[in-house]
Amino acid sequence: MATQRTTTKPPKNPAPDLVEPAPCQPCGGTGNVAITVRVGRKRRPVGQQDGLCLNCLGSGTDPDS
Repeated sequence: MATQRTTTKPPKNPAPDLVEPAPCQPCGGTGNVAITVRVGRKRRPVGQQDGLCLNCLGSGTDPDS
């Protein structure tokens, strides 16, 4: 004979309206990543510039969530 529960389980997943989208890992939610600028025949690095995050395409949210 099974025992009866006196309490109820909380729902496993909250409602989709209440879940905040997770930030993108490579860009940290900003949508920009640092791109190394290389010049010359030997392709030496001279600095960095902002580039569009290719994982989230600039939205800043994780596409897999």
